[in-house]
Amino acid sequence: MSASNKLDKMTGVEKAAILFISLGTDKSSKVLKMLPDAMIEKITYEIANITTVEPEVRDEILAEFVEMNDAKEYIVQGGLEYAKDILTRALGSQRALGIIENSARLAMQKKPFSIARKTDPLQLLKTIENEHPQTIALILCFLQPEKSAQILSELPEEIKTDVAYRIATMNKTSPYVIKQVETILDEKLSNVIDNNFESYGGVRTLVDILNAVNRSTEKNIVEEMAKDNPELAEEIKESMFIFEDIISLDNTAVQRVLRDVDNTDLALALKGASQDVAEIIYGNISKRAAETLKEDVEFLGPVRLVAVEESQQKIVAIIRRLDEAGEIFLNRGGEDAIIA
Repeated sequence: MSASNKLDKMTGVEKAAILFISLGTDKSSKVLKMLPDAMIEKITYEIANITTVEPEVRDEILAEFVEMNDAKEYIVQGGLEYAKDILTRALGSQRALGIIENSARLAMQKKPFSIARKTDPLQLLKTIENEHPQTIALILCFLQPEKSAQILSELPEEIKTDVAYRIATMNKTSPYVIKQVETILDEKLSNVIDNNFESYGGVRTLVDILNAVNRSTEKNIVEEMAKDNPELAEEIKESMFIFEDIISLDNTAVQRVLRDVDNTDLALALKGASQDVAEIIYGNISKRAAETLKEDVEFLGPVRLVAVEESQQKIVAIIRRLDEAGEIFLNRGGEDAIIA
């Protein structure tokens, strides 16, 4: 049976599983975590049950993915006829028609608040700044993190922390409530926004937004939040910088951090670290120290995941402490305030 015939009999989930296998664990994990839990379960189940993938099938699926993605972009840019014309010239009429039929439905579905996502942040701020903080929080959950960050930074001080708190504690809202908010924004932006609901909000959403604001705004929001909900504030702080993000530090910062790290914690942390992180660590200590550290890691043997995570979190705590003290600087979005 040819690869094309095999693809015709596959479900979308089966194709997705093979696509993720082909992309590798690093890229796949970044995409998977953005999918709904139900879809993650289906895809991971298929991945677990796939033992081999024929090269021809893999190549067909990768090609189909690229073609579908291109088709959706063409549809968004110039409509169905434009996409059909471009693809027909490239692939022939029959092949183009098949791709258009498979991708048109997905491409024509807009995300919630899709027009707001395209609106200038300052214009959008003027439109929503007098709304209830819960309404503002809901809208920001659907925007690009950098756009939400700009709007959050410019909100009046008296509601800024309240909005951030509502984003962090938000999980799901009824479609009826979302529809009401969409209707309000629909009237103000004089446009129609389609429905397409997914999970949103929560600590991860707020962290993405705070990672794009300036250091001063982030610090003020977290400090104010800690007054009413110290546990939530601590969870947000811990999520702002994870151990793997150490690769974003410059060599001087890494060397400063390592001066305060216990050798046992460092060895345990490296036991579960990626190759990129390990290279950063080994590259910022002496050759002899690196050899000793590698021996320590190997000597540990099998260790419990919880022990590795605890050691990594200790190092993250040191990084955040040094950042707050101004001894190192984490890469931030926006511009930090300068005090003369």
